[in-house]
Amino acid sequence: MSRTLALAVATIALTAPATPVAAAPADRQSQFRAAAAEFGVPEPVLLAVSYLESRWDANGGRPSTAAGYGPMHLTDVVAANAGGSHHDEGSEDPRGDDSRETLTPEPGEGDFDSPALRTIELAADLTGTDASVLRSDPAANIRGGAALLAHYQRPFGSSADPGAWYGAVARYSGATAAGAASAFADEVFSVLRQGVERVTDDGHRVRLAPAPSARPDTAAVTRLGLRGPVAGPTECPATVACDWIPAPYQQLPDNDYGNHDKANRPSSAKIDYIVIHDTEATWDTTLRLVQDPTYVSWHYSLRSADGLIAQHVPVKDVGWHAGNWYVNAKSIGLEHEGFAAQGSWYTEAMYRTSAKLVRHLAAKHRIPLDRAHIIGHDNVPGTTPATVRGMHWDPGPYWDWGHYFDLLGAPLRAEVGPWSPLVMVKPDYASNRPAFFGCDTANPSALCPARGSTSVILRAAPSDDAPLLVDVGLRPDGSPATMHISDHGSRVDTGQRFAVAERRGAWTAVWYLGQKGWLRSRDVVPVRGTLLTPVSRTIPVYGRAYPEAAVYPAHIPVQNVVPLQYTLSARQWYSVGLDTSSEYYWAASFDPANHAVVRGEKYYEIQFGHRVAFVKADDVRLVRWG
Repeated sequence: MSRTLALAVATIALTAPATPVAAAPADRQSQFRAAAAEFGVPEPVLLAVSYLESRWDANGGRPSTAAGYGPMHLTDVVAANAGGSHHDEGSEDPRGDDSRETLTPEPGEGDFDSPALRTIELAADLTGTDASVLRSDPAANIRGGAALLAHYQRPFGSSADPGAWYGAVARYSGATAAGAASAFADEVFSVLRQGVERVTDDGHRVRLAPAPSARPDTAAVTRLGLRGPVAGPTECPATVACDWIPAPYQQLPDNDYGNHDKANRPSSAKIDYIVIHDTEATWDTTLRLVQDPTYVSWHYSLRSADGLIAQHVPVKDVGWHAGNWYVNAKSIGLEHEGFAAQGSWYTEAMYRTSAKLVRHLAAKHRIPLDRAHIIGHDNVPGTTPATVRGMHWDPGPYWDWGHYFDLLGAPLRAEVGPWSPLVMVKPDYASNRPAFFGCDTANPSALCPARGSTSVILRAAPSDDAPLLVDVGLRPDGSPATMHISDHGSRVDTGQRFAVAERRGAWTAVWYLGQKGWLRSRDVVPVRGTLLTPVSRTIPVYGRAYPEAAVYPAHIPVQNVVPLQYTLSARQWYSVGLDTSSEYYWAASFDPANHAVVRGEKYYEIQFGHRVAFVKADDVRLVRWG
């Protein structure tokens, strides 16, 4: 236990209930009702807080990316075993620019003393329940969350009016800033007023009836003693809490500099992408690293427990985050707080704040809300054949893209009739549970806990027993992909679009890395869009859309246009995500006056495998469908 939390617990002199607690009800709805009654918390408040943390899911007793367990997201950072940053792992150069030396960041140390990451200790003292039970037993977890809310409500007095619990809800967020605490509480009361009903990941139907007349006492936040916002030139929507914590643009020895590049986007270059990352580090570690001039950078960080946003790099400038300089130069990078990403889940609070930010940025920069433009780090291609294997795989197969696009106001759904030659991947997240392994570092071969996933596995034939596909970029020896949690060599994700190669019974084959990849037809929906195919027998595929040598000015070194180890063959079709002139942003010196953009021939972005890729416009012909 941290010294701060130990002193707080001792001061309050918390004791376990004097009378035995009755056995918990079997169904989740009744568990909420019983816990609310036991601790004097209005049931709608308890339900709404839990929904914003976990959407009432148990998540198999596994921790969230912010060390939270169970429906009430009780945090236990020690049990969750936080690690460093994902930028420290693998061989990916976050900058991804051949004109600069490879960037190899130093690992960050974890921080485990924040009370917001150890609420399970306080809940254990309040309820007399062992922390291991609070982590694994949903009913006990709900009791622990109700006890915390009741504890946080004590300064405000007991009340049956949900609105009187606004201050306690704000405190439950764990926020240290008043704006973040208020934003969390506002979202809780928005859920409470609107109502919601769903079936949890372990099969319980839970309902929160709408309470449109709930009037929260928002002034209660002023009594929590939290800090104000960190002022600065943030670019966030007004409905979120947003701090300015700048990444340093600083000259370093040996004519080097860090940790991002000055630019003038979108005037200098159009922004085409928003890239979703998972930090695999705690909040304090994440902020410390991005303020290190020798480290890497991204535009925004989002905190898991309450959805607080910190902006680090102006959107007009280029962050070093995606491992591909072409994508970096044309993207905005969002890092979502988290660690133990192998098998973890993301809070509803962070999903909602992230969606508000992405919706705001997409509207401002005219970025379409689809999976060709809103991509994961795992969808960014390697720049050359040598870098393909080292590219990162966050935010991973448990980021719920379908739910995220619902929150973006751009739901993923069928667009045309059933026989479209173009389909979009759309499994049922809750019931789609691939048998991954590799989530437990102590037992790497053990299967991951069964849980909903955004990813669908492709087979070499229309059978559940057929081999997985081959990704020669990941496995040059030609061996098939595996079901390891990080191996996406035979995997598609929700929202991605592919051309149909064949249909057979309950199966559909799509073109994927030059092969037919089979998946169940129930996991795709028909959509409209543009497809392309080669005009010759085979054409090269690229990991970046760089200009041809003839258009470079004399003072800018020509960047080689190096094909990846894949080819696209005649009679194969792929979904077009966007078209663009080729671009190279020359930024190899500290003085931005020397930076320049070189433009050349036209390319198309395609969904080629799990990652996107690029082909030259002159090499293909297009067909528009629907």
